[in-house]
Amino acid sequence: SFLEEFFKWFILYFTIYQHVEFDEHYDGIVYGAAVSLGFATVENILYLFANGLESALGRAFLPVSSHALFGVIMGYYLGKAKFSEGKEKTKWTLYSVFAPLILHGTYDYILKTMDHWVFIIIPFMIYLWWLALRKVKKAKQPSIV
Repeated sequence: SFLEEFFKWFILYFTIYQHVEFDEHYDGIVYGAAVSLGFATVENILYLFANGLESALGRAFLPVSSHALFGVIMGYYLGKAKFSEGKEKTKWTLYSVFAPLILHGTYDYILKTMDHWVFIIIPFMIYLWWLALRKVKKAKQPSIV
């Protein structure tokens, strides 16, 4: 999870963050989700070639949506950082790295270590959707920063 989230953050920060079109907080969410969905697409294609169609079909649900949701959260905090100054900018930049990293690590932990993971991952995914939708709503408000 560390490499995946850091890679997505790196792309977002070093290619999109300084772009002239990143001109409002909500853009962070849009670009974060886009980078994450692109990553999930490439990852699923690699799984398809390595493990066959059955593996790719199974990965079409949880991993794709979780990557998108992690990207929304990453983009939300990166958007806050972009329009903040000083210590606040640093704080939100760190949040943009570590919040999705912690959530992705939790997601992986549930899937890899729990026998009855489905009973835990469903509430966790509901929580991720709730959290991401809350961030979207906050980013749409004019006075978020």
